[in-house]
Amino acid sequence: MYTFSSKLKTLALAFMIIGALGIGYGFLTTPKTTEEVKEMLHKDDDHEGGHAEAHDNGVGGTSVGGGLMAVAHPQDAHDVVEQLEAPQDTSHTEETHSKEGTHEEEGHTKEDAHASTGHGEEHGDGHGMSEEAHLEHELTFAKNRPWTAIYVAMLFFLLVSVCAFVYYCIQRAATAGWSPVLFRVMEGVSAYIVPGSIIVLAFLIWSSVGHGNHMFAWMYTSIDPTAANYDYAMETKDWWLNIPGWLVRSVIYVLIWIGFRHFIIKNSRAQDTASDLKPYKRNFTLSVVFIVVFLVTELFMAFDWLMSIDHHWFSQLYPFYVFASMFVSGITVIAFVTIYLRSKGFLPFVNDSHIHDLAKYMFAFSIFWTYLFFAQFMLQWYANIPEETTYFYPRLVGTYQPLFIGMLIMNFAFPILILMNSDYKRIPWFVVLAGLIILTGHYLDLFVMVAPGTVGSNWHFGVPEFGALFFFLGLFIYVVFTALTKVPLQAKGNPLMKESEIFHY
Repeated sequence: MYTFSSKLKTLALAFMIIGALGIGYGFLTTPKTTEEVKEMLHKDDDHEGGHAEAHDNGVGGTSVGGGLMAVAHPQDAHDVVEQLEAPQDTSHTEETHSKEGTHEEEGHTKEDAHASTGHGEEHGDGHGMSEEAHLEHELTFAKNRPWTAIYVAMLFFLLVSVCAFVYYCIQRAATAGWSPVLFRVMEGVSAYIVPGSIIVLAFLIWSSVGHGNHMFAWMYTSIDPTAANYDYAMETKDWWLNIPGWLVRSVIYVLIWIGFRHFIIKNSRAQDTASDLKPYKRNFTLSVVFIVVFLVTELFMAFDWLMSIDHHWFSQLYPFYVFASMFVSGITVIAFVTIYLRSKGFLPFVNDSHIHDLAKYMFAFSIFWTYLFFAQFMLQWYANIPEETTYFYPRLVGTYQPLFIGMLIMNFAFPILILMNSDYKRIPWFVVLAGLIILTGHYLDLFVMVAPGTVGSNWHFGVPEFGALFFFLGLFIYVVFTALTKVPLQAKGNPLMKESEIFHY
């Protein structure tokens, strides 16, 4: 039986405490008034060469390199929020127009607007936005920052856990002979699904019904053309993007994930003492069904929880891209936990060949992620359709460019170069090094998916972001390793266990 070491438990608790303090600091230091926002922007001007220039880098308006033309929409969703919610300081900031582009009927681009007005003058161009209205926009984005940090971290660790469980079910459905000695590790990593799902659901309820933040602009729109908060895009999406349906679907997603995990883990435990293979056969059937059901739930989950942040944009490949990113992260975490337990002497039957196979999956799905990234990005860049390129403009040539390029290097170039050699895949510390780069890259990938639509161009990696990361990392470690103490790490009764124990090549 594995015993949760006091050092690791203390580390997990320390992460949670430090993280909670960082999250609290983020909320306490968030600007509360437009005057504080104005002071903050002037500080940014002093340190970054002017806020107007930063906006020029982050908004649409011109064609860049033959692609990524700015989008022109008659009404932007975040303008809608500004008109509807400005008295309560709950509007979205002007920077979100980087996703939606400019108002062509006004005859001016946002670059012209920012270059000519800066922060201290009236926006007398096509937007007719006063300095105060602009500051209201910036205030809402500033208020969204700690919520964004929490959302990225909580979603990352939940999806890592879910995808680790998917990998586990794939091994069962494929009747793989090499992996049964790792089943308890995979089951332990999947234990975070339950608390992680509850936290995410609470966040979604607070964001929608509780109006705790304004990360999802579509929640403040109307399909009535005469309404101040009219959004033309919602005329075709309102049937799907509505708060009751959105929440009901979210509950269905997590109930399916939790339910399948409960019954599959229950059968796995039963197989330890069973006199026949009935629990094993039930798990085979459940695993096959879950893989199919998960693909459907993940498809709509990606639309609801991530793509709807940029609800004017769409991509059919997006859910598969999200899955690839989280799936390789889940496999990497399984490798981390396996290497750690093996180093402590708790997995005597795990050898270098098992580590090699995990590293092969890390390598393979890094390539798969790259393929989906290229398939989604290149086609939309080449077509240069405004409704599509509006998503990539702030990420590729705007203020998120360093993160966008950096995560591409970490998720593609480094795994290729580090894990291509077969011998290196058998070296635990080398696999850990590659895994750290992969996990960092995909965490940044998720951040880049979320932040441009919630905090605009004024993104930071500071105390709130690291605080949220530490808190959920500590919670993840605590839940996973506590689950590993519940049952023996060596599963029994699996007909392929002997093959897995002697697996070597």
